[in-house]
Amino acid sequence: MGGMVGRRGDAGGDSAPAPGATGAVRTGAIPGATAGLVTSFRAGSGLKYLAGFFGGGVALSAIYAVSGQGLPCPLRLLTGWECPLCGGTRLGSALLHGDLAGAFGYNPVVFIGLIVLTGFGVLWIVEALGGPRVRPPARIAAVLRTMTPTRWLIVGLVLSLIYVLARNLL
Repeated sequence: MGGMVGRRGDAGGDSAPAPGATGAVRTGAIPGATAGLVTSFRAGSGLKYLAGFFGGGVALSAIYAVSGQGLPCPLRLLTGWECPLCGGTRLGSALLHGDLAGAFGYNPVVFIGLIVLTGFGVLWIVEALGGPRVRPPARIAAVLRTMTPTRWLIVGLVLSLIYVLARNLL
């Protein structure tokens, strides 16, 4: 379990790069990793993307809550099937009204995903404020570093297809 939680600079944690360093790590030393550089994660950068994601979601949900108009889903318009994100705007509107059960009913996968992202956001805020860095165990981190963007895309598409089929056929 070495390297899971530690303060910056602690022997047990993933220490930050020295001042002036680029924060890049050579992946050639990791068995099975692709050659090249992988930049180290920065909580502040993650928070910027997360804030943009949540801000956009709140804006779309607020527009729907006020006007009743959401974004039309092309897949639903063409096939009548709900896509993996269908119900997301209604979910956000239900959350704005404090209706957790209704939000879960619109799209359980997105609801659980929002809970996970909120957890990451809390951890990143703590880290950005100088608290401990929380990282996955070394073995899991090594596997995650071998995942290329193309592999993540394929995994996401396969899981989305499974969810669409289960959601619309069961």
